[in-house]
Amino acid sequence: MSIFKGAGVALVTPMKENGEVDYASLERLLEDQVANGTDAIISVGTTGEAPTLDDDEHLDVIRFCVQKVAGRIPVIAGTGSNNTAHAIMMSKEAQAAGADGCLLVAPYYNKATQEGLKQSFSAIAHAVDIPCILYNVPSRTGTNILPETAAWLGKNVENIAAVKEASGNISQVAELIEKAEGSLDVYSGNDDQIVPVMSLGGIGVISVLSNVAPRFTHDMTMHCLEGDYGTAAKEQLKALELCRSLFCEVNPIPVKAALNMQGFAVGSPRLPLTEMTDAGKERLRAAMTEFGIL
Repeated sequence: MSIFKGAGVALVTPMKENGEVDYASLERLLEDQVANGTDAIISVGTTGEAPTLDDDEHLDVIRFCVQKVAGRIPVIAGTGSNNTAHAIMMSKEAQAAGADGCLLVAPYYNKATQEGLKQSFSAIAHAVDIPCILYNVPSRTGTNILPETAAWLGKNVENIAAVKEASGNISQVAELIEKAEGSLDVYSGNDDQIVPVMSLGGIGVISVLSNVAPRFTHDMTMHCLEGDYGTAAKEQLKALELCRSLFCEVNPIPVKAALNMQGFAVGSPRLPLTEMTDAGKERLRAAMTEFGIL
């Protein structure tokens, strides 16, 4: 059974001026997302700055999200690592905290073989009882989870339930869905490819766009699920410049700037990420204004 269908938000982690996690702002974001129809919260993934949160902070944010969402929608915890033992520990802790699933990014930097990916993801999934979503984002990790690897995992490991596909390669997505033969749910990992991925059989998106336009993103996915691809395609095209602007600098730099413009006070990213450039902010502000969310 699917963890969720529709639009899951890859939620930012708000920071105070001193760099600490801002839980008051995080609660406000969570309530805004639930109120605007978001179908799942993805806590402490790439957009949530997982690489620069220590383990205690990381797990505290997951616990906070689970507590505040209180079962209204699923909370999926980012627990992947390039250290399989560390990913197992984090996934167990996320399950203990009440998370509804884990998001497992492909091991980064190590450049594992496809066999290494099979063994690593299998070990993590076997250590927990909650569903696991594989996260394929070769542009960040240097490793591509090939369709045959993901399909093998979906067919042979019971609680590997889905893939967040952010390769940007729509042919790979089609091949993945073909080879998986229904053993995996597929979520778009790219906001500019929501409708194409769902037209091939995907069931939703794990979205950066949802941070700033949650109702719009949810509605786009619902049109797809209802078979109204004509309306969904128009919405996808309407959002393209906003999507481009949200990725004109490294994520989550732009989305944090966008939320600050909207009055959510999420602060700056932690180093080595920096504040958005003035030129980037100008482009982003123009796109948000044109889109109607500023």
